[in-house]
Amino acid sequence: MFVSPALLLFLVFVAGPFVFAIVLAFLKWDMLTPPEFVGLDNFATLFSDPILPQVLLNTFVFAFASIVTHLVFGLLLALAVNRVASRVLGYFARVAIFFPFLISWAAVALLWKYVLDPTFGYVAQYAAGFGIELPNFFADPAWAMPAIIFIDLWHTVGFTFIIMLAGLQTVPSELVEAARTDGATSWQVFWNVTLPLMSPTLFFATIITFIGAFQIFDPIQIITKGGPQNSTTTIIMYLYEKGFQAFDMGYAAAVALLVFLIIMGVTVLQFVGRRKWVHES
Repeated sequence: MFVSPALLLFLVFVAGPFVFAIVLAFLKWDMLTPPEFVGLDNFATLFSDPILPQVLLNTFVFAFASIVTHLVFGLLLALAVNRVASRVLGYFARVAIFFPFLISWAAVALLWKYVLDPTFGYVAQYAAGFGIELPNFFADPAWAMPAIIFIDLWHTVGFTFIIMLAGLQTVPSELVEAARTDGATSWQVFWNVTLPLMSPTLFFATIITFIGAFQIFDPIQIITKGGPQNSTTTIIMYLYEKGFQAFDMGYAAAVALLVFLIIMGVTVLQFVGRRKWVHES
């Protein structure tokens, strides 16, 4: 009886849609005419789709860049804040770093779309004052994806920072003091004591960041619409285009199942390989 509400919510919002997506992947349906069973045609189209390889490459590039930047900057910020002596200043730093994560993606995307605008944006105007002409970040295929990566980092690194800070505070101070007593430098303490003890935190942050990055959609939809030249079209953006612009719901469901399999596969591989670098306490 006590688990009935939770079970009902799970069936309605998780299991039900998942089963529906599996069924839909075997159908041809445009949401207007009756669905038609097409067997494995939608999955066969996945392997012959000329755009899908670039879409997957864009998604993996974004996910890899997101993992690297979030882990590096999240850890650096956590190390800096963890060393702040003033409690008030430390609390202020925590709030300031985490605050952008609380802002909706729509507001963040519109903000940076304006800030980086080549004509009216503050960045372009400030650079022009020094005689520097910046590229049109969102119209240049070479700059569009890096711009999206930067915006995502600005918006979500606060979450990674909190995870890293929590991990840092679990490192026993006795081990750090013992290493320093033995003459270890700050770098040696970090590399040989702090980092190994934080490996479970890094492992968790890697998985969470990958799952979130692989599902990136909002800033791309608002800022670039997947352009220019499909340079920022990620797998979820492509799914949206197929399902709600081309109204090919069956193929969109097949793409959704592909996303599920990729995320599940990469996550399983990470768990299998964790013994090689994660130091269990």
